[in-house]
Amino acid sequence: MGKKKRSSSTGSLKGFILLLLILGGGAYFYQNQQNLPEAKELTKELSHTLEKAQKEVAQRLPERSQDETAAQPSANRISSKLEIPVMLTKREEIKLQRTGYTVSYNNFYKTPNWVAWELTRQETKGSEERKNRFVPDPDLPEPRVEHANYTRSGYDRGHMAPAADMKWSKKAMEESFYMSNICPQNQKLNRDDWGDLEELCRSWARKYGTVHIACGPIYDKKQPKRIGEHQVAVPDRFFKVVLIYNRKSPIAMGFLFDNKAHHQALDKYMVSVDSVEKVTGMDFFSKLPDNVENRIEAEYSGTAFRKVKAGRNFGSLLLFLVFVFFNTKTIYRAMQRIKVRAVSYDLYCHPVIGF
Repeated sequence: MGKKKRSSSTGSLKGFILLLLILGGGAYFYQNQQNLPEAKELTKELSHTLEKAQKEVAQRLPERSQDETAAQPSANRISSKLEIPVMLTKREEIKLQRTGYTVSYNNFYKTPNWVAWELTRQETKGSEERKNRFVPDPDLPEPRVEHANYTRSGYDRGHMAPAADMKWSKKAMEESFYMSNICPQNQKLNRDDWGDLEELCRSWARKYGTVHIACGPIYDKKQPKRIGEHQVAVPDRFFKVVLIYNRKSPIAMGFLFDNKAHHQALDKYMVSVDSVEKVTGMDFFSKLPDNVENRIEAEYSGTAFRKVKAGRNFGSLLLFLVFVFFNTKTIYRAMQRIKVRAVSYDLYCHPVIGF
């Protein structure tokens, strides 16, 4: 036990010394670059080396290996369609599978019960242009909700599965504008906080490889407000749940939005997934192992959100430390050159007299 303790202490000391050297070197470099005529050239050279090394190091980090995970046989992975909810309360439903999402449509409300989709890193790289052509869903019975039902209603045609998540496919993009994927949404909510969360989900997909998302309207009133010729029901609230599963510690987050104008930090909307399940009467991520599902869904979303941020910060720190490890000589040589030139420049500006 004594030997292990000394080893741990020594390792911590070495790590602390290394950190001091890095910070000291950075401070020295920053201080002298203000006075060196050639500092900009050296900075550019070092930055180029950093970028090159970063690309090499990134390939060695396990967090960046989601594409390798996706290439594994399906038998070794959790079943797909993790994002599909199970409804625990009876309601009208027409379930339709689209190219980029699945929708459970409620013909009584003329809006979806829920819309669910998986978003991958590769899909966020799509270049398909937004269509902005809202059309009736051809697979629904008549009468179908039309674009005109929202005209001059005071509400946006709010996407549940966002068009920006469907840029990877022309058909997926077109289907995202089916009116079965749309809800009457407060204009400010749609264009601010709801849109901010959509963008954040895309950033998580780029970072972690895959996210599973489900969202939809919530009707608190038995007789909700209706708009348009086909009497589309206006939701009182909206929910969204997000699962990041390609980690050793899976993370699930829940969000509840009132359908009204406000602008605030996204963590103000956060709740546990369990809380969303109670409000909606749905069971989310039910294909996960029970012990995993129960643990991550009971967790307060603010804690889960901090875990995601902590993971991102730790990854950046790890990348930097690995870079330093593999490029110690390069950094040392660059700093020595800066030191020599700093001394030369100082002697040039303040020559020693009397020798």
